[in-house]
Amino acid sequence: MPDVLSSLSPQDALVAVMVAVSAADEDVPTSELVAIERIVNHMPIFAGYDFDRVSRVSRSVFTLFEEEDGLEALFGLVRDALPEHIFETAYALACDVAAADGTIRQAELRLLEEIRGELAIDRLHAVAIEWGAKVRHVTL
Repeated sequence: MPDVLSSLSPQDALVAVMVAVSAADEDVPTSELVAIERIVNHMPIFAGYDFDRVSRVSRSVFTLFEEEDGLEALFGLVRDALPEHIFETAYALACDVAAADGTIRQAELRLLEEIRGELAIDRLHAVAIEWGAKVRHVTL
């Protein structure tokens, strides 16, 4: 297991979820990277977070994705690192990253579905979170 993932902070876990969604289709668009950077730099939950950790967490997520049970391991680490009351926040950030490039691809949709299940996000809450991400990232 990659080093940085052996001791995830709650903020690291949020970054890991965002990176995982962005990398789900094996293509990480610049718009999604910019979304992650913007979220980490501006959301109150990341106050005091060392931005340099983003690249280390990202590399660790990519390494996990190369392993057979890497996604399951990632979910376990995320659940262990996040307080339950932050699960919906993790899902909301994942939705924002997926929507950032204006297109949510099949692989991203599948991963979002898995995140909903792994974090036990209530279906009605998930719909509201998804709708919010969609309307925040609409273009003219």
